[in-house]
Amino acid sequence: MTLAEPGPAPLHQRIRADIEGMILSGTLRPGERIPVEHELMARYGCARMTVNKALSALADAGLIERRKRAGSFVSSPKIHIAALAIPDIQAEIVGRGMTYGMELQQRALLPAAEVAADRMVLKRGGRALLLRCRHLADGAPFALEERLINLAAVPEAESVDFSTVPPGSWLLSHVPWTEAEHRIAAIQAGADGAGLGLTLEAACLLLDRRTWRQTPTGPAPVTAVRQLFPGAMFDLVARFSGG
Repeated sequence: MTLAEPGPAPLHQRIRADIEGMILSGTLRPGERIPVEHELMARYGCARMTVNKALSALADAGLIERRKRAGSFVSSPKIHIAALAIPDIQAEIVGRGMTYGMELQQRALLPAAEVAADRMVLKRGGRALLLRCRHLADGAPFALEERLINLAAVPEAESVDFSTVPPGSWLLSHVPWTEAEHRIAAIQAGADGAGLGLTLEAACLLLDRRTWRQTPTGPAPVTAVRQLFPGAMFDLVARFSGG
């Protein structure tokens, strides 16, 4: 049996950190079962109580669901407006039978002091990656996007070439989140209309979304994004059932 190397942190914290890392990196996806208790006991050379303490902490943080006689499973993300899923613009365009394209218009690193508190609250010394891009469908403007990514939560984003990879698609496939806020507004295009080939008065749909992941010290922001769509190009569909 290979025992885990000793370290400064208690073993139950190290087990929790290892599993949390697999969840947040996407190695373990929502709905997947994590190793059962006896597998973790053998892997770390520890007692059931130690494993149970680690799993209880993960469950308290909302990262896993413990099901009696079935095991523990990675939690599915929760969204404040349950009827609305987080859209993947690239998948939406391809699903319409159109060719997807993207233009990265700006990429910048911002210190915490330059990030508006109503968009994302960063710890002192934190940084955010700012991305502005335009999504295209069959070569025509489909949406404008302005996104902030918290590099403390997603450090690998700094090395991603977002001129070739849509930021939203990359985040959805690589970075699990545990909480989301989704706001929708109908507005006039204004000055941004030019980027969509619209007049100032044209009707647009604005999606303003923020996501977080649970950490031992509370929710940590993952990303904040504003997406502007021509009113004629995008709709929202939700199905409800009566009780």
